[in-house]
Amino acid sequence: MNEQDANEPAAEEDLIDINSPEALEDPDFDERFAELVIERDEFKDKFMRALADAENSRKRSERDRREAEQYGGSRLARDLLPVFDNMRRAIEAIPEESRETNKAVIEGVELTMRELINVFKKHGIVPISPEVGDRFDPQHHEAMFEAPLPGTNAGDIIQVSADGFMLHDRLLRPAKVGVSSKVGS
Repeated sequence: MNEQDANEPAAEEDLIDINSPEALEDPDFDERFAELVIERDEFKDKFMRALADAENSRKRSERDRREAEQYGGSRLARDLLPVFDNMRRAIEAIPEESRETNKAVIEGVELTMRELINVFKKHGIVPISPEVGDRFDPQHHEAMFEAPLPGTNAGDIIQVSADGFMLHDRLLRPAKVGVSSKVGS
């Protein structure tokens, strides 16, 4: 069977009823039947592969869509983290004696900071806020320095320089910490 014959529909007279006596008497019947079975199996294999490819493409595009929805804003979020850091530093830098005279300004900055945190949470950005004395976790913390500190164990956090942040289940920025290198007291 040539390429052109495979693409053209069979003429009515070319069709053979495999149960008819003529089919059983045809000397080429077994060979033609075997060729048709092989061709059918090839088409079935191509069809099954095409179905599998279509399903894989559907799953991949769904996964890509979900990731774009969850993590598409990660660059913007990363760019906003210094704003968070600067606002926190500004609040912490206000001397206690000037808090009463600048009460309205301080309250405005604190409200803005809370709103920024609320927006972060709304978009799946959660702060990693380690405390002094916590164990260093390389999955969530970045050691900025190591120093021996009496009364601590090696691997204890001795200073927190900046909070870290998670975007859903991905690390957006590790918390920047100082770690004790001293063993025992």
